[in-house]
Amino acid sequence: MALKHWLLHLRGRLPTANELQRVRWLRPVAHRLADPALWASRPEPLARGVAIGIFWAFAIPFAQIVVAAAHCVWWRANIPVAAAITFLTNPFTVGFWLLLAYQVGSLIVPGGPPPNLEADGALAMIRAFGWPTLVGMALFAVGGAGAGYLLVRVGSRLWFHWRVVARSRRQATRGSSAP
Repeated sequence: MALKHWLLHLRGRLPTANELQRVRWLRPVAHRLADPALWASRPEPLARGVAIGIFWAFAIPFAQIVVAAAHCVWWRANIPVAAAITFLTNPFTVGFWLLLAYQVGSLIVPGGPPPNLEADGALAMIRAFGWPTLVGMALFAVGGAGAGYLLVRVGSRLWFHWRVVARSRRQATRGSSAP
């Protein structure tokens, strides 16, 4: 019940498609933002929004929401979900993700011993840590997008199945308690 309350609260705070159409710098794409599929809570647009949000959260370090929203228009995905998912990587968690990406990327890209900053300089350090980190972030972007999409699709099917089973049980209980 708390999740439903939170979602209703969040929905009340998000701008509507009509409000976005009145923003001057959005006028060139305002007609596209009015598409109800971009704001729909159906499983497919939600799954696409999660996948797009995860991909851009790991793919680029800046302007993630703008790029994710643009791709949501292209792929007809849920814009608010994609924008929210991009906060997976934020200034508080970026250090953790970069370290994890470096460790994962180091398994694929061979790396030597870490360079000595005083002797080799910062450029050698960036080269030593940059490629494994870049590969790791690319793996997170692609793998996370695929996993997020599948998780939402499978989760929505399970949710639907659970609701049908619960409804049939309630109806069976009502039928057996009738005089």
